[in-house]
Amino acid sequence: MISLQTNVTSLFAQERLQQNSNFESKTIQQLTSGFRINSSGDDAAGLAVANQLQANIAELQQGVINASNGNSILQIIDGGLNNVSNLLDRLQTLATESASGTFSGNRTTLDNEFQSVLTEITRQAGNIGLATGGTTSSTGTIGSSQYNTTPLAIFIGGGDTGVATDNQVSVDLTNGGNGVDVTGLGLTGATVTGANATAAEAAATAALGLIQTAIANLGTVQGKVGSGENLLNYATTLANSQITNLSSSEASIKDADIAAQAANLAKAQTLQQSSIAALAQANSMPAALLKLLQ
Repeated sequence: MISLQTNVTSLFAQERLQQNSNFESKTIQQLTSGFRINSSGDDAAGLAVANQLQANIAELQQGVINASNGNSILQIIDGGLNNVSNLLDRLQTLATESASGTFSGNRTTLDNEFQSVLTEITRQAGNIGLATGGTTSSTGTIGSSQYNTTPLAIFIGGGDTGVATDNQVSVDLTNGGNGVDVTGLGLTGATVTGANATAAEAAATAALGLIQTAIANLGTVQGKVGSGENLLNYATTLANSQITNLSSSEASIKDADIAAQAANLAKAQTLQQSSIAALAQANSMPAALLKLLQ
């Protein structure tokens, strides 16, 4: 039935035009943003999952930075330990020289350098945070006994949020609370001189035994530092792998399929044009009723 009051065909064409216009707008939005989900209404459940994945990625990205910072600290410590090792070598040289009955120089001069080297060992141990006793820093500044009293915990993330050990790498340099200073290495009281030549030789020989023990103790700490560096490298590799996989999962949920949306845009534009043409035809239909009145 053709009616002057209600043009049903025109209303139908207007409805389809609105739908096609919305389809075109949504397609253009996805193409220009690059995202399939641009608002909660697009896919509420998918958006919730994507947001959680994005949070996990952000955590891991910061974890990689934390691991890098931790590695930097361990490298600083490692460099300091190498210096302490060189100082122990110098102590060994001085003690060996004094322990020989063929030494004809001034053992007091030797001992003065020996004691200076011991003092420098303690200074450097405190500088890298591996002194026995003393104070610790809460500001992240290396110094005193920061790392030989409490294990160094580096948060990486990626594990069960309720299990701390799943999320962090622990590097234990505590060594029973002993540092790599004179006290921690067991060199307290070491000397290479004495009241006479015989006593000096005996003291130097005893010092050599202490130095050998100190070298072994230092090696234990160096091994822990090296192990910690390796652990952080392994953790960083895993975190980067997780970031890649989580990003891929997020993209599959949230990113737009550009090829598909380009095809949809061509389809939407064609439907839009046909809807406009159909609406024009529908709007002209009531005019035909005038011929019945002629």
